[in-house]
Amino acid sequence: MSTPFHQLADRILAGAPATADDALSVLRADPAELMSLVAAAGRLRRAHFGNTVKVNYLVNLKSGLCQENCNYCSQALGSAAPVLKYSWLSPDEALDQAAAGISGGAGRVCLVASGRGPSGRDIGKVTEVVGALKERYPDVEVCACLGFLAEEQARALSDAGVDAYNHNINTAESHHAEIVQTHTYADRVDTVRTAQRVGLSPCSGLIAGLGETDEQLVEALLALRELDSDSIPVNFLMPFDGTPLAGTWELTPARCVQILATARFVCPDREVRIAGGREMHLRSLQSIALHVANSIFLGDYLTSEGQDAEADLAMIRDGGFVVLGSDEELAQRTDRPAIRRRGAGTDLLPNA
Repeated sequence: MSTPFHQLADRILAGAPATADDALSVLRADPAELMSLVAAAGRLRRAHFGNTVKVNYLVNLKSGLCQENCNYCSQALGSAAPVLKYSWLSPDEALDQAAAGISGGAGRVCLVASGRGPSGRDIGKVTEVVGALKERYPDVEVCACLGFLAEEQARALSDAGVDAYNHNINTAESHHAEIVQTHTYADRVDTVRTAQRVGLSPCSGLIAGLGETDEQLVEALLALRELDSDSIPVNFLMPFDGTPLAGTWELTPARCVQILATARFVCPDREVRIAGGREMHLRSLQSIALHVANSIFLGDYLTSEGQDAEADLAMIRDGGFVVLGSDEELAQRTDRPAIRRRGAGTDLLPNA
């Protein structure tokens, strides 16, 4: 039986973009329709990403003591959350942390530093780490997340071998002033555009559960499509004690799956990454969510612990998925050229 969600998937596969009303219908689906919704969104996921899961690994180069007052953030100005606070890791420490993630199966390392934006000296520290990382692991992707960025800084990162730049819009423009007052939504968009101009792959996503309406969540997803974000991390609010949003619980596991499905319908051919808050909010539906999303973070997050990395990898395997770039994924590729063994130069008839 063709459900409205499968009909929507048909239209999208035929080239028609999802509308705001389409997205709202997914977001507001009856919980009884959840598995039908997952099946329809999963068709889009499989069409563009097969059964692969991209594994990413975070390295928190500098933690805490940020000057911005983002209400959701445990590292923000005014936060009393008891998280780790430290200045820049040494290049060797950063490399060791990255190596652990790569050995666990990560194909992308995300180098993150708290703060409004980097100084010239900070850019030098990051490019030193990137150079060492690329020398040791030439095939690994590197994404940087350092805050607001000037174009010359973005170019320096690109020249050093950084592949992508993360700067989340976090929420809808119409809701932005409610969650942070020390910068504007336009500031964030400008940084994503700056990264794009110098050839860095734009990575920008959102945080669900910040008090936004359904319409604002859709507004944010449509904005990410308009921004042409290659990677879309979907975070779920982790309400740290000591932050203004402590005690905020608006999400259920089924709601989180619907949010991920909405992201897939709106951005069918983009990497949709289940990011912070995965374990806390999806709980037993984490493996179901992989039928919609195609990317996760391995292990721990910036200031919170994730489930064991081996459990992440087991979840991928148990769901019938393979880690992108792994031996298992490479073995199933069918696009290798077939060497000609017939026709001219052989004793066999030509293929005609």
